[in-house]
Amino acid sequence: MIALIDYGIGNLRSVQKALEHVGATVTLTEDADTILAADKVVLPGVGAFGDGMKGLRARGLDGVVREVVRRGAPLLGICVGMQVLFEASDELGLHVGLGLLPGRVVRFAPRQLKVPHTGWNEIATRQSSNLFRDLPAGSFAYFNHSYYCAAAPELTLAATDYGGPFASVVGRGRLYGIQFHPEKSQAVGLTLLRNFVEQG
Repeated sequence: MIALIDYGIGNLRSVQKALEHVGATVTLTEDADTILAADKVVLPGVGAFGDGMKGLRARGLDGVVREVVRRGAPLLGICVGMQVLFEASDELGLHVGLGLLPGRVVRFAPRQLKVPHTGWNEIATRQSSNLFRDLPAGSFAYFNHSYYCAAAPELTLAATDYGGPFASVVGRGRLYGIQFHPEKSQAVGLTLLRNFVEQG
């Protein structure tokens, strides 16, 4: 069973449908015991970093997510769900994250770029990962974000170029984060979700 964490932030149903499409049994929940009993956990999210952390703390789920990772259960953060895994964000003021991964979430420098970064872009693998099984080189995924995770190279499983490279997939142990939206990324996104669902 996969626990899909409901912490008051949007896009839950489309992620749930995508996971079910690749064969997962999904429980949408904010119950701590259900999350801790799950085989795997997904932390989705759209919107602002601060709102995401506020939603987690209000439900007492910040500590639950940390406990999931401490126990070694696979956890996948999506978009804002990836960003809150890091130490802090500069979005709309300084906000403290879960601190499960070192690094900070920062805004794209406008320069000649349109912000937010919206649309299809390439994900270039930097390290081997079970998440990328059967994923063709040069695959494209769908992004929609104004802030990105300034992650260390050893955490960066894949990078994407938007005015310079940024980490679009991160991982350490059984903890993963993806900046793009797999539920909107057609076959590429479904392949990645299937690989997460099927891994041991």
